[in-house]
Amino acid sequence: MLLFFTCNYPISTLMTTNNEPTRKDSHVGTEDENTDRGNWSSKREYMLSMIGYAVGLGNVWRFPYLAYKHGGGAFLIPYTIMLAVAGVPLFFLESSFGQFCSQGPINVWKAVPILQGVGITMMLVSTFVSIYYNIIIAYSIYYLFASFQYPLPWSGASGMSCNATDIGCCNSTVYHVSVVSLNVTAENHTCQGDFVPGQSPSEQYWNKVALQRTSSMDETGPIVWHLALCLLLAWIIVGAALFKGIKSSGKVVYFTATFPYIVLLILLIRGATLEGASNGIEYYIGSQSNLTKLGEAEVWKDAATQIFFSLSIAWGGLMALSSYNKFYNNCYQDSIIVCVTNCGTSVFAGFAIFSILGHMAHVYKKPVSEVADAGFALAFIAYPDALSKLPISPLWSILFFFMLITLGLDSQFAGIEVITTCLQDAYPNVLKSRRGLVTTAVCILLFLLGLPCVTGAGIYWVNLIDTFCAGWILLVAGLLEVIGLAFLYGGNRFIKDIEMMIGTKNALFWLWWRACWFFITPEVLIIILGWSLYTFTPPTYGSVTYPQWGISLGWCMTAFCLLWIPILAVWRVYKANGHLWQRVKSACSPTEDWGPYLEHHRKEHYGTRASFQCVDQGISSKITEAASKII
Repeated sequence: MLLFFTCNYPISTLMTTNNEPTRKDSHVGTEDENTDRGNWSSKREYMLSMIGYAVGLGNVWRFPYLAYKHGGGAFLIPYTIMLAVAGVPLFFLESSFGQFCSQGPINVWKAVPILQGVGITMMLVSTFVSIYYNIIIAYSIYYLFASFQYPLPWSGASGMSCNATDIGCCNSTVYHVSVVSLNVTAENHTCQGDFVPGQSPSEQYWNKVALQRTSSMDETGPIVWHLALCLLLAWIIVGAALFKGIKSSGKVVYFTATFPYIVLLILLIRGATLEGASNGIEYYIGSQSNLTKLGEAEVWKDAATQIFFSLSIAWGGLMALSSYNKFYNNCYQDSIIVCVTNCGTSVFAGFAIFSILGHMAHVYKKPVSEVADAGFALAFIAYPDALSKLPISPLWSILFFFMLITLGLDSQFAGIEVITTCLQDAYPNVLKSRRGLVTTAVCILLFLLGLPCVTGAGIYWVNLIDTFCAGWILLVAGLLEVIGLAFLYGGNRFIKDIEMMIGTKNALFWLWWRACWFFITPEVLIIILGWSLYTFTPPTYGSVTYPQWGISLGWCMTAFCLLWIPILAVWRVYKANGHLWQRVKSACSPTEDWGPYLEHHRKEHYGTRASFQCVDQGISSKITEAASKII
């Protein structure tokens, strides 16, 4: 299994010395600055990849709902504040960290070896998330195929007739979805009376046809083969795009990172011309904004959580992608651009989504509050239902689901890049020249691990992984990350490292970043983490509760990702020399080979590596103190 393959090897092999001879990566270009690991072909490809990674499905289906839920326009106030005090500081920290040493999220912790487990935690989180994230892409692919027919199969005119006076039972015809060589057939389904009366056709299509959902997690059911085929197609796309690493994915993002903006603009223009659109915008961010919501703790917690997850902080992807930058790239400027673009996209997407939901509310003669929801309900029930009410509905449906696919693929590319980068950095002699093989093996393994998520109980597994693997783990990893660099490695030393790359800045420039890294950001993360744990409630999917074994399994996944932090911390202390305090100091000090990846950058800025040797290698405290002052 990939997880154990990484973690069962000796720690010394995970922290490979930069100067060890490695087999050359055949995908590294001769014009690259780093001829061992390779660099982005252009700055443009890096920026598009970072924007594509940060801008994901959450920008479309979570932010608009949170804004509506927490006072509309008033929600932008805590959202912007949390962007400034938590989002941008952590984004800047991670991208600088990865670029400085040109290493993935495991090897970067040569800076603070005692926290190497944080890097492994990030890789494991990316592994779990990549499994279920591609399931969501598979859902979108299936709906894209289903959109190539008129009328849309989830509309009331498509043979699935249900209405509010029904007893919750409807008959659906056979749906034949054929695109190129892929044929997806959903067999006849008859409601068994287990639906809530009055479910819309789009909701019944989602549950009975697309998911073929069972009644609970206890009832696994057979594999839903049309979803399994769509999942296979999704992994083929990801594997093909990443076969040559950033050299191939950097070309793909020219389309996948820009196409969603074109679709959002088209949907906004179309939505704004619909009757009732103004009501949707009014609910989203209009005059009905409720400033009294700002006094509720939950609003601030949700704003911070959305910023944290929306920017993909603590997933390891920011470090992995930035590690392929050239050493003197202006990572500060990049961080500001990506963060502002990400948050601007969230706000922009809200207008496009709610303009059409406002029209849907007008058609159904309901308030917008009864048609707006978050997550799967918005993307695969409410919005498809709204699109089915538009003229030329298949066209808008095709555009929408193709947009969801491209949004998901960008984030998925970075998630897989985290895994492959960690593996190649850990075992460069074996894997560096086999990038395509490593990528293929990872994709095949994760496809197989994702098959339980395309059974009748698959949606419950997806929701479970999302709840327990994309929550507290990221908050813990982010908190340890900022504490490790600010207090163990040294915030001032880290600032000097950044200045090696972007040039010397005045004290006023660093005043804000010092305040965030030393005080504000850690406190915000501690408060969010504590509040999230305090307000935790067992997950549900709609009205379906999870069995106790499912909840226990979720906590086991959380524990499995986090336990490597204390295990490797103890291991690093145990392997050091001296008495206990000396061992701890040694484990908290940079390794001998820490620093810029290329030797000429190391010599240019550090002179000799002796100044970075660990305490356990016999350096006296006076020499260490003098060296730290020089640094």
